[in-house]
Amino acid sequence: MTTATAVDPQTVHKWWKQFARSRKDAIRNRLIEHYLHLVRYTAERLYAKLPEEVELDDLISAGTFGLVDAINAFDLSRGVKFETYCAQRIRGAILDELRSMDWVPRLVRARAHKLDRARGELEMQLGRTPSERELAKKMRLSLTEFRKLQRDARAVGLIRLSRKWFETDSNRDVREIDVLEDKRSEDPFEHFQRKDIRDWVTRGLSRAERLIIILYYFEGMTMKEIGETLALSESRVSQMHSAILDRLKHHLNRGRKSLQIQ
Repeated sequence: MTTATAVDPQTVHKWWKQFARSRKDAIRNRLIEHYLHLVRYTAERLYAKLPEEVELDDLISAGTFGLVDAINAFDLSRGVKFETYCAQRIRGAILDELRSMDWVPRLVRARAHKLDRARGELEMQLGRTPSERELAKKMRLSLTEFRKLQRDARAVGLIRLSRKWFETDSNRDVREIDVLEDKRSEDPFEHFQRKDIRDWVTRGLSRAERLIIILYYFEGMTMKEIGETLALSESRVSQMHSAILDRLKHHLNRGRKSLQIQ
């Protein structure tokens, strides 16, 4: 993993404050250069699991766009570490780029189908899931060749969204992207309901306590990740989490009794 340029945290924090005020390209470029190692690290981890036909430079280029988006959208006042915030943005940008490319060659697709067929035949014969060695022997491959085929086969699930789904009588054909469910969209009612619940739950909590609840239950972060974000030990975050839950239970019980009285 390539390390970041040696810049002290106070200087980086100063850059963030300057960028928040001015939004100048020169300051944005300093931040991009400082955090660029995160893009390479993420790209290299994904690259290790992909077929040889994929170029690492393409992944780094896509991840850099994700980094720029993360820098533009980052809110310094939230008190969240930027490294934690941008990781998913970078990874998402790289995966979006992969989905937009038809980079899985026909040979890989054909061999992936053979792998599925061989696995099905062996499962019928053995009455159980076959081992790697059994599958490799069935396909007349060395174990090294088989494992490479397995790695390449995992890529076949990604589809080209611009591919035609079916033709219509009109001039416009229906593409994959037109029929693909957008799982990122959220029901407006559910969104505001979740916001009301979050506001009610975190009412009366300190800033650190509120962040622990939001990051753990609403952002899906682990205790360790929250500790790194808030500069606290994992055990301290766990202790604070338990204390918060005890207070919330008391709050809920008091609310329930109040409703019964009414």
